[in-house]
Order: sequence, then C-alpha cells, then structure tokens
Amino acid sequence: MRRTIFDSDHDAFRETCRTFVERQLRPNQEKHIANHEFGREMWLELGKQDLLGLNVPAEYGGAGAEDPRFAMVLAEELARFAFAYSSCVGIHADCVAPYLVELGTEEQKQRWLPRFCTGELITAIAMTEPSGGSDLANLKTTAVRDGDEGRGGWVLNGSKTFITNGYSADLVVVAARTSPDKRARGITLFAVETGMPGFERGRKLDKVGQPESDTAELFFADVRVPDANVIGEVDRGFIYMMERLVTERVGAAVSNLAHARQILDETLAYVKERQAFGQPVGSFQANKHRLAELVTQCEVTQAFIDACILQQVDGTLSAVDAAKAKWWTADVQNAVLDACVQLWGGYGYMHEYRVARAWADARVTRIWAGSNEIMKEIIGRDLGL
Repeated sequence: MRRTIFDSDHDAFRETCRTFVERQLRPNQEKHIANHEFGREMWLELGKQDLLGLNVPAEYGGAGAEDPRFAMVLAEELARFAFAYSSCVGIHADCVAPYLVELGTEEQKQRWLPRFCTGELITAIAMTEPSGGSDLANLKTTAVRDGDEGRGGWVLNGSKTFITNGYSADLVVVAARTSPDKRARGITLFAVETGMPGFERGRKLDKVGQPESDTAELFFADVRVPDANVIGEVDRGFIYMMERLVTERVGAAVSNLAHARQILDETLAYVKERQAFGQPVGSFQANKHRLAELVTQCEVTQAFIDACILQQVDGTLSAVDAAKAKWWTADVQNAVLDACVQLWGGYGYMHEYRVARAWADARVTRIWAGSNEIMKEIIGRDLGL
C-alpha cells in the first residue's frame, strides 16, 4: 500500500540518509561490530551531514526542523540497514534532545547543544536500574543537597544499567530520587558529564544482538553535580520522563517496523530464487500463505504507525496510543523475523546472513522503552480496568 504521509522534502531527505548509510555505515559495519561501538568519528560524520540536530533550533546549531517526520525518515533508513544504528542515534537525537531543548536553561542550551549537533558531544539517558527494569517510579539512585540551595549542588549515588551510548557518552541525563517521601513525584533529572569525579562506567555489555552499539553499566559514587546541571525543575523528573516517553515509543515503533519490513523484502526475493524439489521455495502453498500473512501484517501495522506519526506531527499523540504502537510493532517485528529465519532454512541461522543478525537484534524491542507487559498495563488502565 502506498504511503501518503511524506512529501517531496521528506523523499529528498530519505535519499540523503540512504547515501550516508551506503558511504559511511556499510563500509565500516564490521569494524563497528568488532569494537562494540561505532566510534566518535562516525558521530562526527553524522554531525557533518546535519543528522543529529534535526529538531534542535537553528540558533543552537541544529536544523530547526519542527516536523518530526524527518527524524522518522532517518530512523527508518538506519533501521533498514542495521537496528543498532537507529537505536544509538535515536537515543541521542530523538530521546535526549527534547530534554535539553524543552527543559534546558539558556546557559545549558548554549553550553551543550552546538556540540550535540556536531557529534562532538555524545549523549545518553540513564533511567533503568539493575533492580528496577521498567519501574521508573521506584528508582534507587539518589541525589542529596550538598550545601545550600543554589550554591552547593548535589551528591549523586547509585547505578544504572543497559544504557545505550553509555560507554561513549560525554553527557548522561540521569534520573535520581531527590525527595524519597514523594515517591514518583520526588525524582529529578541531572546532566552528568564525563570527568566528574565518582562517575565510572562498567564494561561494554555483551548483548545477544546489536553488536554495533555500545551498551554499558554506569556507576555514581558521591558524584558532585552542580545546580547548573539540573535539567528542568527539582522533583519533576518523573513527569518529564512520562511526557517524553511518547516520543521514544513512537520512534521505537517506526524503527521496529522498518527493520522487519526490510528483511521481509529480502526474504521475498530469496524465496523466489531458492529452489527445493524443483521449484522456488516461495511457491509452496504453506510458504506462500505465510508470506501473504506477513506482508499484510506489516502493511496494516504501517497504516497505524503512519497515523501515529501524523498525530505526533500535530502534537495529539497520546501515551496510550504510543504504548499500543510500541508493543504491537515489537511483536510483529519479532514474529516476522522469526518466520524469515525459517524461510531461509539453515542459512537463516548463520551469523553472516543479515536475516540472522536482524533476528538477534530485534529480540530486545519487546523489553526496552518499557516492556510490552508494561505497555499493556498502560492500555488496560486506560480501559478502566
């Protein structure tokens, strides 16, 4: 089904993104896999192409594109190539950017955003903790006043895990509990920068998939964070996170579906060529019907995601619909890729084939950005249950 949500400007930008993938990412992918990160030089290349500050105002070095569809186009093209690129760039450019642009002071914007857009300042966001998973309201990381308000700053203690870009980030937005008696309403966001004493990183985590991305544990031992690094108002961090998780979840949905559809297209081409018992594998009725189901699933899902994108454009997308988009696309993505592995036969289980890598890359999407079970809980509550 033909998509109608993009115009000629989006199409031209898509070509820019595809060119970047072919010229910069594809030749370097194996190196990125070996290093478990795609390196500062690639962030700088992204910055040179103006791909990191799409939604950052021009006065701070960004593209000033108020239309989020440009970011969606970039997410789709990166995910079609390899899911890790979409997740790493998305965390920086789509997830962290709104915190700095919408909540940052003028001084913070001037200090961080120009380098954010050039790729000189790599960012991450640290919500998840070893014992908490998706339960953001019960954070154990704490921040207490270090002296008088406005002068002494804060002392941060705790740890975070599964942090995308965590190993290489120069600035990490950290959620910490500042008023224990207020529970969810006592969380504050802090910008922790490389070089702050007491801020340490663990090893790059050895993930099942997405080896191109760096994912790390972060540790905070009496890290002194100045008041100038508080993002937004004290004790409003949970509200800020809930408001901006809508953007993260619809972005995840866009990447999930683009990733699955690309591998499905490659599988369709493969089953037309691969022969078994004297005929193409795709011509067997069971396979033909399964592929018909998969294509229909993807196209129907795309219609819903495109509707979500348009609501994101006009600012009306709800947290509930974003939760629907996130869990559904994650399930569709994993089902499609599992079926593709089956259709490739033994080759589908070989790591050198894209279908095998995609299958491994996708498994986490049912867990991160809020597990699918949490998404269903959000939807169920909205139903009055």
